[in-house]
Amino acid sequence: MPSIDITHSHGKTPAQARKAIEQVAKKLAERFEMAYAWDADTLNFNRAGVDGKIQLLPKSLRVTADLGFMLSMLKGPIEAEIRRVLAEKFD
Repeated sequence: MPSIDITHSHGKTPAQARKAIEQVAKKLAERFEMAYAWDADTLNFNRAGVDGKIQLLPKSLRVTADLGFMLSMLKGPIEAEIRRVLAEKFD
């Protein structure tokens, strides 16, 4: 079961939502040396200690991630930051 599982509704078109997700992924890649790649409407990302995905659904996004031992201790702050970014980009 994923360590993090967040669903966030949005009113963007699929193209707008995909662009916003791509912008977030680029920032994460730069800040945390995270690799990412699209597979249809799912952006998969990973780095040491985290493996996750962002699914682009018609009216929502679903962020799931498995956190390694060290990052699992920071689950609360990580979830809070994900929710903040989603609200900033998709509300």
